[in-house]
Amino acid sequence: MNGEKLQALARARVQELPGADLEHPFGSEWDVYKVRGKVFMLMTDVTGQPIVVVKADPEDGKALREEHADITPGYHMNKQHWITLHPGGTLKKTLVDQLVTESYLLVVANLPQAKRPVDPALFDGADR
Repeated sequence: MNGEKLQALARARVQELPGADLEHPFGSEWDVYKVRGKVFMLMTDVTGQPIVVVKADPEDGKALREEHADITPGYHMNKQHWITLHPGGTLKKTLVDQLVTESYLLVVANLPQAKRPVDPALFDGADR
């Protein structure tokens, strides 16, 4: 999967997530996606290739990095809680969708209940 396709898939998934907003707090080179003001995904090509950075449970992130050469620790983020998706050949659309959704739900779960756009325990990501 090339970088443009990787970012297009991630962007398309975000558009299906309730309450997700795009901002550019770090300039036009960074697309920063937030839910209720909290970052759950970043996209840029400042590394020389289009990348997607998402939150991940530390154990899941470790397993994903071991399983996929196209997944590395989060670029310019906490290396334990964020992962970077790189263009290449091993990442499938379903995995990209899943990782974006899980990142979103990790952030939503830490919001006060009254601010949550969805119930993370009930949202299965199939609401498309």
